[in-house]
Amino acid sequence: MHDRIEFARADALAALDALTGTVRQLTSSPAACAEPSRLPGWTRGHVLAHIEGVTHALARQAEFAARGERIAPYDGGAEGRNAAIEAGSTRTPAEHLAALTAARERVVAAWPAAGSPVWEATTSYLDGPVTGCLWAWWREMRIHAVDANVGIGIETWDPRLLEHLREFLADRLPEGVVLSEDDGTPEGGASSPQGAAGPAASSSAETIVSGAPADVVAWLAGREPSGAVRATRGGETVPLPEPGAWPSAVAPAAR
Repeated sequence: MHDRIEFARADALAALDALTGTVRQLTSSPAACAEPSRLPGWTRGHVLAHIEGVTHALARQAEFAARGERIAPYDGGAEGRNAAIEAGSTRTPAEHLAALTAARERVVAAWPAAGSPVWEATTSYLDGPVTGCLWAWWREMRIHAVDANVGIGIETWDPRLLEHLREFLADRLPEGVVLSEDDGTPEGGASSPQGAAGPAASSSAETIVSGAPADVVAWLAGREPSGAVRATRGGETVPLPEPGAWPSAVAPAAR
């Protein structure tokens, strides 16, 4: 666990630093953050504001946990989160750079020391431990660094991140859909299709999504793969299914 924590912390920070470096290069172009991101309906500024906001949200989970306290990830729940993103989206590149730098300093200071029991302290993020907040920050930094549309691609996703994302996002797979690698061999962890009589019946009824590991994970995360991803059933090509909802840290009742 210690090695995984240290890798996730370092890799997430590397993603944030790479993104911040590109934003620094945009400071001479005041309108650059108003350009489209890779997320529909969001500008680059929306993505940067979200990265800053989620970094503060997860940092304060660790800060409160260290005091034996809990706090909601966002003030005002989902509505407060969305309002903050909209407000921050109009910043200039220089303002985004300052905001991201401040968020970086806070989260670096917030994470517990190596081996600290605070890593297992309970937080309000999915009612899980501080380690869960770190995994979330890792996901957010790596995925949204690509979303910002500044030249960072899914090729920056380490195999350890890919493995984590496949596990975390497995609930997005519709019933009867499994993931595979390029060889088309189904991987464990996905549910059997409804109505299947058993392993023999489910094997021909399952939809198998295959492609290069990073491309399959990008599809599962709702992002554009850089290579081909295809779906087959019974050896025949079928349309790619639509992944389900993204696991949320904000309970519907709080929205």
